[in-house]
Amino acid sequence: MARKTKLSIISTGKKKSTGGIINARSSGKHDVDLAGALRLRRVEQKMSQAELADKLGVTFQQVQKYEKGVNRIGASRLQHIATALDVPVTFFFDDADAGKRAIESKREVESLLFLDSSFSLRLLRAYSAVKDQAVQRQFVSLIESIAANE
Repeated sequence: MARKTKLSIISTGKKKSTGGIINARSSGKHDVDLAGALRLRRVEQKMSQAELADKLGVTFQQVQKYEKGVNRIGASRLQHIATALDVPVTFFFDDADAGKRAIESKREVESLLFLDSSFSLRLLRAYSAVKDQAVQRQFVSLIESIAANE
């Protein structure tokens, strides 16, 4: 009886040059924008990557890849994510009729991505709990002076 030989290809870890041709299956700008919105909503919900992963039936590493835009999110998976994060699927997409609002929202998403640590979230929550604007200004001045002395 003849043996079957199995060929295997060993990767060098280097990506081959495609001569400027973009892979149709690779993540694009919209995928990265969607990833940022996913991360922002998860943080707003005070949910860890592991908790979201459990709800989706994937590993937390997969959620990390979704949030970085490394892996694209299919329609069915996006629906599961929207349900888990208690938002409509449209939350993850720009509204074509609200261009200015979409640009402002994108800036807000990008500026809020620094909220990766629990300390940043605690600081922001403490600030937003203060109702007196004069006290808020003093709070900001205090933090800025501390940062200037670092």
